[in-house]
Amino acid sequence: MRQYTKEFYTNTTLALPVIIGQVGQVAVGIVDNVMVGKLGAASLAAVSLGNGIFFVVMSIVLGFSMSITPLIAQFHGEKNTHQGSKVASYGLLTCGILGVILFGVIKVIQLFIGNFKQPEEVVQIAVPYLSVIAVSMIPYALYQASKQFSDGMSLTKLSMIATMIGNVLNIFLNYILIFGKWGSPQFGVTGAGIGTLISRIVMFLALFLLIKRQKDLKSYFKNINFQNFEWFQVQRLLKLGFPIALQLLFEFAFFTMSIFMAGSLSVNAQAANQIALNVASLTFMVAVGFGVAATIRVGNQLGKKDIPNLIRISKSILLLTAIIQLIFGIIFIFVRQWIPTLYVDEFEVISIAAELLLIVALFQLSDGLQVTLLGSLRGLLDVKAPTLILFIAYWIIGFPLMYFLSKIIDLGALGIWIALFTGLSVSAILLFYRYRKLTQKISLEN
Repeated sequence: MRQYTKEFYTNTTLALPVIIGQVGQVAVGIVDNVMVGKLGAASLAAVSLGNGIFFVVMSIVLGFSMSITPLIAQFHGEKNTHQGSKVASYGLLTCGILGVILFGVIKVIQLFIGNFKQPEEVVQIAVPYLSVIAVSMIPYALYQASKQFSDGMSLTKLSMIATMIGNVLNIFLNYILIFGKWGSPQFGVTGAGIGTLISRIVMFLALFLLIKRQKDLKSYFKNINFQNFEWFQVQRLLKLGFPIALQLLFEFAFFTMSIFMAGSLSVNAQAANQIALNVASLTFMVAVGFGVAATIRVGNQLGKKDIPNLIRISKSILLLTAIIQLIFGIIFIFVRQWIPTLYVDEFEVISIAAELLLIVALFQLSDGLQVTLLGSLRGLLDVKAPTLILFIAYWIIGFPLMYFLSKIIDLGALGIWIALFTGLSVSAILLFYRYRKLTQKISLEN
């Protein structure tokens, strides 16, 4: 046990800035929802619907950008600055192009949002909100490329600083624009979208400037030019990034289906579902921080070809994540009645949300472990098998169960979240089996 626990400090030091940045983004989303919730359940449901569509599409650029981190970590471990600079420059270029394409995808989806069998009052509010946040896909894509590069260099504090700047600005702008303070028109839900757009632009610019100021990184930007375009650099990123993008697409779409399913039940069910998603995403981002730490540290050890330490470090991160997620689960059990009251005053929404938060408490361990296992496997550049595992867990098992429990058995929103719990648990079990099989194989080969 001691060989694992002695790594806790290093793991936490690396993961903490990522966690602060990620939790900060989710916290801003929670503040957004608390503010919007004061406008009524329909407004909260509209934000849920708009963000659900945005995050599904966003998962593609997020997944692609995550291919940058393990490659940078590996080349950093090998001290191969030349190849690292290629990954950084082509990653930024490709993410920018992808951001423009995905902006267009959201605008097309927006044309058909009225056919999604959602409450009409929710759709009317969601459409202008989605129009605004769609534009933020472009600066978000550029920010993610920059973030994954700095994370791969173990400089996780840079993205934390940029994120906190954007978050503070977002809260400030939302307060002014949603409620029409300080002479501003009262934009309502659309004001939250405008605040998000501006804050994402600022986040990218802040992070890019922070990276440029790092003396240790200047060598990565000396010889950037695309006159002799190297297509294989893009192919390498696509080969690793496309499966990761599919992984996130499968997971984000699975959780987004909970929004549509809840919306087909009632406005109150959709509002309660959004509260549960907010809370679950908060602790999920803590696990994401340790998943990033796993990718970086495993990638570094892979570059150094130090397999015994690679396995020991990845196990230590799994252990630490399990402990933290269990603590979160216990806390949620005791505060599940109180949390919904921060969002809304409607008794039915509070009652449904409190029931869903019990399921959130139960799946903390599964959720945390599957994220950390994915991080370790990405550090090992293993992405194809995990992609298949997530597809089976979420779409062969989870989604049919979600429909069956919520519609056929008529468990409503509770049935939706039981299915989410099942999908996450199956994912964690299968990913752990894959992780053990792969690490045993690597140990024998070395």
